[in-house]
Parts: sequence; C-alpha cells; structure tokens
Amino acid sequence: MGSSARTEPTYLVFSDVDETLISCKSMFDFLHFALVRLHGTEGETLYRATRAHLDAMSAAGAAREDVNRAYYRTAWAGYSVQRLTDLGRAWYEQRTAQPGFFIDETLDALRRHREQGADIILISGSFAPCLTPISSAVNATRLLSSEPVIHRGTLTGDMASTMIGEGKRAAVLRVLAEHPHLGPETCYAYGDHPSDIPMMDCVGNPRGVGGNPRLRAYLAERAQAAHE
Repeated sequence: MGSSARTEPTYLVFSDVDETLISCKSMFDFLHFALVRLHGTEGETLYRATRAHLDAMSAAGAAREDVNRAYYRTAWAGYSVQRLTDLGRAWYEQRTAQPGFFIDETLDALRRHREQGADIILISGSFAPCLTPISSAVNATRLLSSEPVIHRGTLTGDMASTMIGEGKRAAVLRVLAEHPHLGPETCYAYGDHPSDIPMMDCVGNPRGVGGNPRLRAYLAERAQAAHE
C-alpha cells in the first residue's frame, strides 16, 4: 500500500504578492472592480470615498497594520464570503486577460524554485478572495494572508489577524518551525517594501523587487554582511 505523505521540499520560498508577484495592489484593484461590478457608477463613488479615507489615514501616520484593518472594516463588513469569492474569481479572470498582471521576473523565479523542489508560500496583507486564484496560478503550496472574522458566512469587519510587517515575521517563523530539517539559511523571501524586511530577516536569501531605496539599502547591508 503506497504512502500518501507528500515529499518534503528542498527549501522554502516566501513571496509577498502585491507589487512583488503582481503589478498592482490587489486589495484596492479588487475593491474597485467589485464595487463597480456590484453598484455601477455609485460603486465608483464608493471606491473613491473608501480610498480617500484610507489614504488620509496613511498620510496622518497611521501604522500599516491599522490601515489594513480599516480597509476590511470600511470596505467589506456585511459581505458574504461566497459573494467575495465569486467576485475574486471574476476579478482575476478579467485582470489576467490582459498582459502585465504578473511581474515576469518574480513569476520566472518562482517557477525555477519549484523546479528545484522548493515549496512556494505566498504571504500577503490581502485576503483569500483575490489571492486564492493567484496562489493556484503559481502552484503555491500555501497561502498566508490577512484573516477577516467571519460569522455565519459573512465578514463582520473585524480581523482575526493581519499579515503585515511583524505579522509576516511570526508567520514565516511558524512555517520554518514545521520544517526543522530545513535550515533557514537555505530559504528565500521576495518582497518590494520595507514592511517585508521582518520576513526577510528570517531567511538566508532575501530578494528585492522594484526600487524602494530603504529595501535596497537593507539588501545591500545583508549582502555585505554575508561576505564579511
């Protein structure tokens, strides 16, 4: 009788999604799509108002975790999981019908890692309705995302957890602990923003996407330290 246990990966690859694997910010791109699909021209107005509120929070110095929580509270409280899941699938199909949705550099890197036996783990402050199709498309083993509180199939507006900054570090450390035979120094992390640094601190091979100066400085310091 054959074993059903899956083969252990050769190493782990953690990848941020928004502006690392895909070219847009999925939460806002999906929000615009869904509100217009649901409410027509009124949806456009709702989107602008929601975006202005969240942008004002950021401009006032609110922590990214707080802005992330406000997004779910403002945008999706009262929506059913099934409705959002259906909208997420429709959003993905529309966006991928045109070129440029995926960032080829990252997509190609993840494919090479898979060919070498690595597990791909997507990690994002976005949520399952828009991330699940992306995860399936890149054959990710696991999706770690922000988790809205759900009551009787409906989002309450509260959050069980957010996958931002230190939340990413904690999630990566939990996954690494599940694979004690894999040294963190063999694993990779891809990101585009300084908020990905806590995740990158956990592995031996951080990789930056885009030109954020703070992230590039961090990567340069890591590279220099590795050669000392």
